[in-house]
Amino acid sequence: MDQPTRHPHPGLGQVNDTQLTRESWKIFQIMAEFVEGFERLAQIKPSVSIFGSARTAPDHPYYKLAEDIANALSEAGFSVVSGGGPGIMEAANKGAFAGPSPSIGLNIMLPHEQSGNGYQDIALNFRHFFSRKVMFVKYASAYVVLPGGFGTLDELAEILTLVQTGKTRRIPIILVHRPFWEGLIDWFAKTLVDEGTIDAHDLDLFKVLDNPDEVVDAIFDHYDKRGFEPSPTEQEILLEL
Repeated sequence: MDQPTRHPHPGLGQVNDTQLTRESWKIFQIMAEFVEGFERLAQIKPSVSIFGSARTAPDHPYYKLAEDIANALSEAGFSVVSGGGPGIMEAANKGAFAGPSPSIGLNIMLPHEQSGNGYQDIALNFRHFFSRKVMFVKYASAYVVLPGGFGTLDELAEILTLVQTGKTRRIPIILVHRPFWEGLIDWFAKTLVDEGTIDAHDLDLFKVLDNPDEVVDAIFDHYDKRGFEPSPTEQEILLEL
């Protein structure tokens, strides 16, 4: 059988070293973000990562809900990690800042939306979303996800995928405010499960709760018989992140 003719493609030619110079420096930027994140966050455990819309106004009920949840977590001994920006992120940092435990912001440099809030005991600045994502997961004992947009959904999908595939340990993933999430959960159950793209038991990876006390109780219930420190097996998994 004759082999098809393969026409040359410019992307398969010899690499021009001058084109790699800027990309090589980006590698060092990324390494620096990881090193600073590991050094500054290693002592914040146990911690909870909180997500939600940057566009939520301070007078919105979601803002107050996020602030109360973060404060309850801080009072319970959890460091609180948010994206460091406005909206729900600010509310989370503000609630934690008013409590006894550290308030951490993982700020991302964006051309428009993001600006750091003033309620951060530790403020880290990232150019790259993927290194920032690692820091959200690396030391988190739980994820709390409030109403948000594409960025919030991205973080939710990220942690669900990591837990589902065994690339990180099983932690509480809590969606807050059932009316907001109900349509998405119905779609998970009626479309993704029915189409076979996820298993029915994957719906057990998360809980839907509505108030701060329920959130705190759910996290403590998860760790009741095992403690917050990762097991040796889980520690090996986390070292791969």
